[in-house]
Amino acid sequence: MGLFTPKRPPLVGVDISSTAVKLLQLSQSGGRYRVEHYAVEPLPPNAVVEKNIVEVEAVGEAIKRAVQRSGVKTRAAAAAVAGSAVITKVIQMPADLSEEDLTDQIQVEANQYIPYPIEEVSLDFEVLGPVKDNPESVNVLLAASRTENVDLRIAALEMGGLSAKVVDVEAFAMENAFQLLADQMPAGRDGLVAIIDAGATMTSLNVLRNQRSIYTREQVFGGKQLTDEVMRRYGLSYEEAGLAKRQGGLPESYEIEVLDPFKEAMVQQVSRLLQFFFAGSEFNRVDQIILAGGCASIPGIQEMVEEQLGVPAMIASPVANMAVSSKIQASSLAADAPALMIVCGLALRSFD
Repeated sequence: MGLFTPKRPPLVGVDISSTAVKLLQLSQSGGRYRVEHYAVEPLPPNAVVEKNIVEVEAVGEAIKRAVQRSGVKTRAAAAAVAGSAVITKVIQMPADLSEEDLTDQIQVEANQYIPYPIEEVSLDFEVLGPVKDNPESVNVLLAASRTENVDLRIAALEMGGLSAKVVDVEAFAMENAFQLLADQMPAGRDGLVAIIDAGATMTSLNVLRNQRSIYTREQVFGGKQLTDEVMRRYGLSYEEAGLAKRQGGLPESYEIEVLDPFKEAMVQQVSRLLQFFFAGSEFNRVDQIILAGGCASIPGIQEMVEEQLGVPAMIASPVANMAVSSKIQASSLAADAPALMIVCGLALRSFD
């Protein structure tokens, strides 16, 4: 790197989920990360439905509030599109192609794999390395998303005063954040690891092998079902139910009648996602389960998953080993930690 090469501006990670916008900026010194800026800003109901932005202005406003609250100065952002909105495929290409020829050739090849007209698609690719028994070819990871999915995220960021420098895929952001947990794992980092991200409306499975993502799947299930049940049973508004879930104050019957059945349902969802993976692969067990997302904070869920599935489980805390700026309330950061995997993976793009 030359003396006068300008340092790239740091990126702020922005994770747009169904219920909130999460914003995070990291710095790095001496090999240790530090959380510089951080905010979680709730979204109005149905502004984002199953990870698709429906009301772009509402999302833009929430991003703007998160930017103000966090005090972040950089305007360069990294966001991600959901796995369901992205098609990924590993294809083989001749190893001797120039970058330009490879780009042209991939446009041609992509037509075969993508069920939408190519002019409606945003494409990207990454060369993974040589094909195992054929040095003349390289494996190329192709990722494609309908342009509108990408454009809506870029538009929301712009309304919030940020500019999208990176649009990633949630599964890859998750894979990126995994390095932050690797040291905490009893099973070692290179085993077969299932990351379950259980949010408000979607639960996704991302299976990593040797720290690379080999399988992803998502289904509609999440903490909103618990909130809805609390609303219905105790006659509360959506906001009141969400607060009561977090801060307590519900009748004693809540745990047995509402929370325990939800936990059972969640373990069943985890089991189902894993069954789909086993059915389509040569594997029949995983070495480690990592629970992420808002639902991972439910007391007792880790023990229940371990007990019923017979696999060691841990709660994701990607910020556990980080220093934290004095402007940030460490207790709220720690409470949100399991839900910060994607936003951490995006914020790490600053150091690529």
